[in-house]
Amino acid sequence: MPLPSRLKTLHWACGVAAMALNGAAHAADPAPFELGGPGLRITVTRGKDVLPIAQVPSLAEGDQLSIKADLPQDQGTRFLLLSTFLRGATNPPPKDWIKAAETWKKKAKDNSLALTVPKGARQMTLFLVPDTGGAEATIVDAVRGKPGEFIRATQELNQASLDRSRLDAFMAAIRAQENTHPEYLRSVAPALARSLSMKLNDECLSRVVELQASCLLENREQLVLADVHSSSIAETLTGAPTDLALQLSSMREAGYGFYSPYIGVVRDVARIFGAFSNPEFDYLPTLSIRRAESASLLLNKAPSFQKPKSVLVVGMPAIEADSPPRLRSAANGPICAARPGVVLPVEGAPLIYSTAYARNMMVKLTAGTGETIDLPVEARADRGGYVVKSTDPLPAAFSGTVKGHLYGDWGFERFDGPDFALQLPGDAPWKVAGEVPTLVVGRDNALTLSGEAPACIEGVVLRQGDGAPQSLPWKVQGTDGLALTLPLGDRGPGDIKVEVKYQGIAAPSLIPLKAYAQASRLDGLSLHAGDNSAILSGQRLEQVAGVDLSGMTLQPDGLARDGSVDRLRLVARGDGAALKPGDQATARIRLKDGRTVSLAATIDEARPRVTLLSKSIMQGASEGRPLQLSGDDLLPDDGRLVFSVRADQGAAFRPDDALEVASADGAKSVRLGMRLSGPDVMVATLDPAALAPVSGPLRFRLLREDGPSDWQPLVTLARLPHIEGVSCEGQDCTIKGRDLFLIDAVDGAPGFDKPTVVAQGFTGSSLSVPMPRDGKLYIRLRDARDQAVVLNMG
Repeated sequence: MPLPSRLKTLHWACGVAAMALNGAAHAADPAPFELGGPGLRITVTRGKDVLPIAQVPSLAEGDQLSIKADLPQDQGTRFLLLSTFLRGATNPPPKDWIKAAETWKKKAKDNSLALTVPKGARQMTLFLVPDTGGAEATIVDAVRGKPGEFIRATQELNQASLDRSRLDAFMAAIRAQENTHPEYLRSVAPALARSLSMKLNDECLSRVVELQASCLLENREQLVLADVHSSSIAETLTGAPTDLALQLSSMREAGYGFYSPYIGVVRDVARIFGAFSNPEFDYLPTLSIRRAESASLLLNKAPSFQKPKSVLVVGMPAIEADSPPRLRSAANGPICAARPGVVLPVEGAPLIYSTAYARNMMVKLTAGTGETIDLPVEARADRGGYVVKSTDPLPAAFSGTVKGHLYGDWGFERFDGPDFALQLPGDAPWKVAGEVPTLVVGRDNALTLSGEAPACIEGVVLRQGDGAPQSLPWKVQGTDGLALTLPLGDRGPGDIKVEVKYQGIAAPSLIPLKAYAQASRLDGLSLHAGDNSAILSGQRLEQVAGVDLSGMTLQPDGLARDGSVDRLRLVARGDGAALKPGDQATARIRLKDGRTVSLAATIDEARPRVTLLSKSIMQGASEGRPLQLSGDDLLPDDGRLVFSVRADQGAAFRPDDALEVASADGAKSVRLGMRLSGPDVMVATLDPAALAPVSGPLRFRLLREDGPSDWQPLVTLARLPHIEGVSCEGQDCTIKGRDLFLIDAVDGAPGFDKPTVVAQGFTGSSLSVPMPRDGKLYIRLRDARDQAVVLNMG
């Protein structure tokens, strides 16, 4: 398959070479594979199914192969076609696994091969060799003498052919775009590179349109693997014995287009073959370009028909179970299917674009009624996925959101791809989701709409009276929601309309609404005697700049909206007059626009206050080495906490009082019953199991019918690792146990000057730590990084 002159730099395996080689390295590189060689016609039969070789990603035991050389009728040199099955680098194949056909003979039984993959075979290699006396016996001896070389060469030639198919697909698509619409290369080229897993030179897309395509196809040897290996494994093997290369792991065709580690040594195939060439024969590797039944061979040098005669080596697919790729959806949400040519974006399998392995691909649509329809799809690298080929309108039952399942065949096996959510507009109008909110002019208002197929929205417009329409941004929520922000800051009160327009549908859906004049409404100010914070309730409280009350200045510290009511938390800055329960006061509300508003307030009863008196921590029984806790601020998850509190200001506890203990973020809490030590002293016991799986700082407060007390810190709840033993040798020690991921760091001194840090997600059962200085190891836990527990070595 000759290539245009500007493609004459393609190196071995179509770019599998390393990135920036110096002149000497270039001179050592094999010649590019650009010389068209003979072809083969191959079909594979499995059960009742017959597939051409281009649709077969892997062979299986029992497969029947029909192989015939595709030579011109006036072929002047006779070629012997040989095949061999291989079963392991250290297990030569039996002689009956090697077959030969005389391609010049007239009868099909003589000029072609009819083979059955034997049990135990793992690789298959084909040879085309000029007919000469002793050729068959020589190749048989070579294969049986060093099967490992042929196993590795077959793997690499097959993988290199797949890499070549991706490069060919990329170059063909770039040229096709250049010949039709070169102005679109800026958007098409990145999609092609992502789909085919190719390296893209972004600088090319900043050039003038006429120069972009030629720039993108420069240095093609760097397109496939330029950013994978900083240094090629092949460079390490230069001049090394063949046996060193054979020590590399034999790997199956993996990744389906993402490169396997062994691909870096593909340039050494010629060197491997050279290890057992002889004066009669020289082994010549080939790449196979597979289309339908044809496998066209590409050579990197002209074959020789004089001694040493060239033996063309052809790598066949591995003999293993078909393993379809794990194709993933690349959709960010529902996909609109309102227009022809809808794209189902996928990722994870570049070979779906460059080979024919995936066939009979369809998408099955399932409507909410259960009705299904199957539509053919086509893989398009320039579109980044599968394109639905059908242009016929879908039945009405498929309006709204439908499930799409991608499926087909991968070789001989069923191929199931990802699921997609597709949407089609119906006749149902858009409406406000839930209750219609009160829209207030002078500020932005959030609005959520509900309807069919939000993915198919083409535009949203806000209209008021005869004014100019204003386009609105929107965000799709779930499968039937549309989140909007109505900019009413510069609008007056009155009727407004929101128009939602679908793709391909002229008439928009209208949602009539009403905007109201803004109002600064202050409902009340709640302040408990003795508190330094208050709650202001009302509407539009984001305009509040501060509150002055009896010499005390309160400033905003967080706004929350509860339906139509705003609640603004205010925190005191500085001291004011002491306020008692029942005192009447006037609050001066300062607004951000400079206005002030007065609001009457009544001081509420003081909230209950308690003080932590003492606490005792009892550690649970441990089967392994115990950990020594320091102080009373660390509660192990298998321990128990007993603590006491006193009611402040001479108050007494009530019979219905209780203590609440919660995590710092309030995610989980537990209510504790009380035992009175006196009228104003309460004792409580906490079992950490009641808070599982919470860990970290805990806080407590008193619960009372007329209001709780403030939160106060209690202890830090920590999960402890299970230490089974410690052993030391030299200057290093090893901790063995379970749940070692709970450890953040270990040091031999309490200062943690040179700690051993445990990685996040550590799953091992042993941990290397430094030698302790005083017979103790200091362990910092993930749940309590400001405290350390001690592991005594004695």
